[in-house]
Amino acid sequence: MNVISNRIARNKAGLVVVDIQERLLPAIHERERVVANAARLVKGAAIMRLPIFVTEHYRKGIGPTAPEVAAAVPDFAPIEKITFNSCDTDGFVDALEVKGVRDIVLCGIEAHVCVTQTCLGLLAQGFNVYVAADAISSRTPENHQIAVGRMRDAGAVIASTEMMLFELLGCGGTDEFKQILSLVR
Repeated sequence: MNVISNRIARNKAGLVVVDIQERLLPAIHERERVVANAARLVKGAAIMRLPIFVTEHYRKGIGPTAPEVAAAVPDFAPIEKITFNSCDTDGFVDALEVKGVRDIVLCGIEAHVCVTQTCLGLLAQGFNVYVAADAISSRTPENHQIAVGRMRDAGAVIASTEMMLFELLGCGGTDEFKQILSLVR
């Protein structure tokens, strides 16, 4: 098990959004919550100028990223994959390293498949992983719950969207704070 910092370091942080795709969403438990919180994370990361990486699993079959998420990503350019673990896709880890990212805020679907496998892959490669538990889901609540437990047991930090946004922000009284506050209200 990796030894992970309990706090996200903003200067090494990036957001990874896993497979929040149109044709998969109708089957996802509490899909509105997942999309809304993923969009909050994307908007917050953009405000703080953090690198944002979006994956799409087999786009031809599962469709594009949900428009609410895609529209919030500056210079949207998803990483297409067919592997469940994003780290097994050519160029994914390189893209993180080029941007100096070591602390990963992770969200997406399905929690028990691609999100968990990506989390485990990132941890195995020495990244710190912070899972936004309210911005992930699966087709069933049981699979979501099991996935959260497995990722926690593997060494990921589990938190909420709002917790992560304010932790990355670090302080109030700034223009960034006002913008983030408007996202969570």
